[in-house]
Amino acid sequence: MKAEPILKRALVIGSQGGIGRAILSYLLNDQSFHEVHSVSRSSQSPDHARCLHYVVDSLDEQAVADISKQFEVLGRFSLIICCIGQLHGEGLSACAPEKRLESIQSDNLKRYFEVNTLAPLNWIKQLPKLMLKTEPTHAVFFSARVGSITDNQLGGWYGYRATKAALNMLLKTAQIELQRRLPKLSLVSYHPGTVDTALSDPFQQNVAQGKLFSPEFTVQQLMAHLPDLQAASAPHFIDWQGKRIPW
Repeated sequence: MKAEPILKRALVIGSQGGIGRAILSYLLNDQSFHEVHSVSRSSQSPDHARCLHYVVDSLDEQAVADISKQFEVLGRFSLIICCIGQLHGEGLSACAPEKRLESIQSDNLKRYFEVNTLAPLNWIKQLPKLMLKTEPTHAVFFSARVGSITDNQLGGWYGYRATKAALNMLLKTAQIELQRRLPKLSLVSYHPGTVDTALSDPFQQNVAQGKLFSPEFTVQQLMAHLPDLQAASAPHFIDWQGKRIPW
């Protein structure tokens, strides 16, 4: 008798941004996902029968814990993608990332850590409740090449670099523990390239021709590479080409 196909469920965290919306669109067009759940800070009315949306502030540790308990009862996920991140804007006193040591401001640094590190961490902590245990699964967190300590050749961007590097370390450390608790889970730190969204908007004039990607393109790239990322060699720090980035 032919085995029934596994019905997959996905969770998109930060679904209101440009990349988040592209991820939702991709997954809802993929018939192998029978449910797609989305989380953001504001209300959203998904115009799709297979999409369920929840208003959750990912900076609220208790709110993330509460919704994770609900998901544990409703059904676990085979794929989670967290695309939360901030480079400029809300809560930061200057638009441009720091170019000099003297430009570092403690309030800005706190904000960077809140959004780029602590908000994803609130979800990383809940992965044992969220992920399937008996099937291969992936939990993807959008990071950045500038979070690589080894690859840092240009300096600057202190707050953004430090908080993405911290996120990478959390993922690398969590994988060690989760190899025992969720042995089929692959944690993925993903550098999407420079994507045409509000995050990169002030800096797009410096991007080389052909290197400013649409959200749809970088999502397609990510989804194409995921099947090759196995738990035995996790965690994975890759770019949009599928190439490994040194931690």
